[in-house]
Amino acid sequence: MSDAPTLHFHTDPAEFLAAAGDHLAANPVVGTVVATVAHRQMARRADGIAPPEDDWWLVVRDASGEVVGAGMRAAPFAPRPPYLLPMPDEAAVALAREWHERGEEVRAVNGALPAVRRCAAEVARLGGGRVEVAQHTRLHELGELVAPARVPGSLAVATEDDVDLAAEWFEAFMADADEQAGRPRGVSAHETPDHAELLRRIRGGRLWFWTDEAGRRVHLTAANPPSFGVARIGPVYTPPEQRGHGWASNAVAEVSGLLRAEGARVCLFTDQANPTSNRIYAKLGFRPVVDMANLVIVP
Repeated sequence: MSDAPTLHFHTDPAEFLAAAGDHLAANPVVGTVVATVAHRQMARRADGIAPPEDDWWLVVRDASGEVVGAGMRAAPFAPRPPYLLPMPDEAAVALAREWHERGEEVRAVNGALPAVRRCAAEVARLGGGRVEVAQHTRLHELGELVAPARVPGSLAVATEDDVDLAAEWFEAFMADADEQAGRPRGVSAHETPDHAELLRRIRGGRLWFWTDEAGRRVHLTAANPPSFGVARIGPVYTPPEQRGHGWASNAVAEVSGLLRAEGARVCLFTDQANPTSNRIYAKLGFRPVVDMANLVIVP
């Protein structure tokens, strides 16, 4: 009997959560993206919205049957990068070989280091090309919340009338984040929620604006519903002309307080190439948990 980890693929997020839920719950901050997307897809299925047929969810088991890793391919944006959580090195390599054997094209891999690095290197070895870093990210969890200097204005929960502005700012978020990190605008692949998904988040009370003293919306902070007791904040977006006023710090602090009041642990991602956001969140009390990367395989 082989001692090598085994890969188990699921097409139903509910089946995946039944198999991997205890593993995700044991380290819910690290698993936040996979858990959040799985629960979101379950909710969408319940509403009759079927996911793409080639979505999959991965459970990695060791020789004893214990779950030692997880991942998914459920990104709605090109090139649909798989997302990997920590797993044994040999499992990450075996995953790349599995894709190669079944002819599944993978041109990017996102997730936790070092698993994504091992996997992407094997993808490049088998199919040709080289691995490049598109983005280094860092996942943080809120420790003791440190209130920022108070600024004028107040937090307002978004309403359905805000859906068009929210869509515009979600779209602008990644392009502006690229620019702030010194990358060409729009180079980072990302998810922009469709109209139905934005309405779902608004109706769930998971999207807020900071309004200035005149009642104008000057900043957006969103959050995901808690999965296994962890709520992830994002995106956090201030239009260029409104930056430097402290809107983001105040909004994130207040939203964090609301999430804490619900009993959730709070986490968020930062782009390691953006010193401004990293500095802001560190001052609020966010502490690094794990480094991740978005890797691409280029010819």
